[in-house]
Amino acid sequence: MSTTTTPTVTTVGGTGALYTYEASRAAMDRALAVVPSGIYGHQGPSEGCYVPVTSFPLFSARAEGTRFWDLDGNEFIDYMCGYGPNVLGYRDKDVDAAAAKQASLEDVVTIPSRTMVDFAEKLVDTVASADWAFFAKNGGDTTTLAVMTARAATHRKKIVFVSGYYHGVAPWAQKLDYPGVLEEDVANNLVVPWNDVAAVEKVFSENRGEVAAFIAQPYMHGNFVDNELPAAGYWQGIRRLCDQYGVVLIVDDVRAGWRLDLAGSDHHYGFEADLICFCKAIANGYNVSALCGKAALKDAVSSLTYTGSYWMSAVPFAAGIATIDKLAKIDGPALFADLGTRLTTGLVSAAADHGLHLVASGEPALFYLRLADDSSLLLHQEWVAQMMQRGIFLTSHHNHFINASLTYEDIARTVEIAHEAFGVVKAAHPELG
Repeated sequence: MSTTTTPTVTTVGGTGALYTYEASRAAMDRALAVVPSGIYGHQGPSEGCYVPVTSFPLFSARAEGTRFWDLDGNEFIDYMCGYGPNVLGYRDKDVDAAAAKQASLEDVVTIPSRTMVDFAEKLVDTVASADWAFFAKNGGDTTTLAVMTARAATHRKKIVFVSGYYHGVAPWAQKLDYPGVLEEDVANNLVVPWNDVAAVEKVFSENRGEVAAFIAQPYMHGNFVDNELPAAGYWQGIRRLCDQYGVVLIVDDVRAGWRLDLAGSDHHYGFEADLICFCKAIANGYNVSALCGKAALKDAVSSLTYTGSYWMSAVPFAAGIATIDKLAKIDGPALFADLGTRLTTGLVSAAADHGLHLVASGEPALFYLRLADDSSLLLHQEWVAQMMQRGIFLTSHHNHFINASLTYEDIARTVEIAHEAFGVVKAAHPELG
């Protein structure tokens, strides 16, 4: 039985009482009785990004702009952005208005709304490598569809991945030692190092006529590891090899899409994908994803049996159009690069003021942090815990996101709190010198 309470609001702050999470813990106790793991998947504590879990809130009460408030009334400047979908700001008025207007007409109907066509045209006009768009709900829906399309088009089985890959949770995208994954699910997976064109050529040559696709993120933005940009000429080399060996080039732009370049992250790095996967930032939190692709693969994707009960929901299509229009109007990618650079530069400088070494890697719009003053991850976890309990929402070992509602004042406050948090960590570790 649920109960409703009015939390005491706690604003983002530095010196003073640290945040506590009694209401979150009570909700988690209830959740554990009725939901597997209490909170399953990447947004829960079981994934290893909330360390120590006692420093993190577990359930939110409301959100607006670049902030959310938890059940205890604690206010957070949010650098996870719902793990990516919050690209303009929570409850963006323009996107919500477009969604509400569409909802007043129709949403899930026996036949699709013409809004689907409007959204597909918007994507084809926006994304450099897109001649068509196929809609689904999750990023993993699109990566699975991309692999199926490549196999249908080439009549080949094998897929080449980059070491450390993550392309969703379908069995083909997981590892053999993961629970529930069969040897048959991953039998045709081949793995190469990142930024190694020669290794890709070797695998293509050794498996000539058997490789259907090469799939990778536009740059390596994995968890628990510094993120790494593509080397000069890397993607152009991959494009050349895919053309030479008849391999479909798939870019998983689920995280980075629309944050680096509205024309697609492949366009940002100077090449064109055959298939490109979008989700997260596509509609500012409204539930839709899209696979876009080249005209030569249109018949192959049309031949597949692939659908879902809510995949033609019209409200997210309207939200997606409004999101892309607004991102274009404000030049979202340029804004994210500026905000992300200011933030990461400030955080690195704050660490240095305390004699600590913070590494900020990846693109500024989608950055990864690591406190590098010991050989383990423990020191970094301590710093993140201090940030969390002062109102800055980071996760310990995941990349972070910038959204358009973040202000220079928010960044200044974040850096100010970081100074305090670094000071606490340094004081607790005199062995650091």
